[in-house]
Amino acid sequence: MSVAGVRIRPAWLTVTAWSAMFGFGIVMALLGAILPLISVRVHFDLAEAGNLFLSMNGAMLVTSLALGPVVDRFGLRPPLVAAPLFVCAALAIIARTGAYPALIGAVLLLGIGGGALNQASNTLIADLHEDALRKSAALNLLGVFFGVGALFVPFTIGALLETLGFGGILGVAIALSLVPAALGLALEFPPPRQHAGVSATDVLRLAREPLVIALSLLLFFESGNEFIIGGYLSSYVTRDLHATIAAASLLLAGYWAALMLARVILSRLLLRASGDMLIAASAVGVAGSVILLLAARSVPLAAVAAVLLGFSIAAIFPTTLGIAGARYPSHSGTVFGILIGLALSGGMVLPWTAGRIGSSAGLRAGLGIAVADAAAIFGLLLVSRKFRRANA
Repeated sequence: MSVAGVRIRPAWLTVTAWSAMFGFGIVMALLGAILPLISVRVHFDLAEAGNLFLSMNGAMLVTSLALGPVVDRFGLRPPLVAAPLFVCAALAIIARTGAYPALIGAVLLLGIGGGALNQASNTLIADLHEDALRKSAALNLLGVFFGVGALFVPFTIGALLETLGFGGILGVAIALSLVPAALGLALEFPPPRQHAGVSATDVLRLAREPLVIALSLLLFFESGNEFIIGGYLSSYVTRDLHATIAAASLLLAGYWAALMLARVILSRLLLRASGDMLIAASAVGVAGSVILLLAARSVPLAAVAAVLLGFSIAAIFPTTLGIAGARYPSHSGTVFGILIGLALSGGMVLPWTAGRIGSSAGLRAGLGIAVADAAAIFGLLLVSRKFRRANA
């Protein structure tokens, strides 16, 4: 492929996006996996642990909102080269620090790098595919690498901590995180979509468009559900169903494995199926699976519900991005920044709300929020479809 005389290699650029999304998976899973280890060394309580998550997610949110216009103006090479360096710096600080303020600084770097990796990898895949169905299919396949990255740190800590040590595991993570930077330096990228830049007026105009608002709110509830389910599933089965920690870990692994397998299948299915139909079916499936989970009185039935949840929830986020990317190809970076920014807001607010409800009324009530979120996703899909038909 040649664009404006520049030799573009879509296959290698796709690998670059996959490696960047793998790095984002590492970022998202890192704190939860290493908290028991670093809390012994740095000595902080649960409230201070919560501040770490809030700092990282806040940095990720600001980065996502700010990066969109930058990507549209300067292209995707700068964030794909710079973001891994932020992540590597954060990992190096975490490996050595014994002070809580330094840890706060590290998670801020982690949030900046992770937010940039997430947005740049999604935007790159969207820009490489003009057809709407192929765009959604490719974004679902990209999501598989998030799951692989998310499993990397907890898996290696469980299997190789005694062999490599904590520093050795983070060293491997640093090496893997540098892959997208190396590829980004070596490859040619598609030219920026907006050579003259994206003005604040353009950003506000896009942010006020009814379709962008509807899709952003849809991802607000979707991201909230992903964080609620991923964050509270194992706690629910240990507290309410009295499962062992080992059984709860296997159940959570089944959820992630089902999600990754579903995205592999969807990367082929979406070449023929309607994205709207898949999102609608997924929303119904999530609601039904959560209801089954909350009704379960045994760990095996809860495990079935967790697997169904993984299959059901997999399509919503990447397919929605595919719809947005197809509708706004000339401002994909800016629109993705708006969508991902509001999604991260949902990922912060809704799990916090579920935790508050869970602490006062039990986790069954807290997880019940996921059913309401799924209903909101279904309704917002219908609203977004109406806007797309009106502007067709």
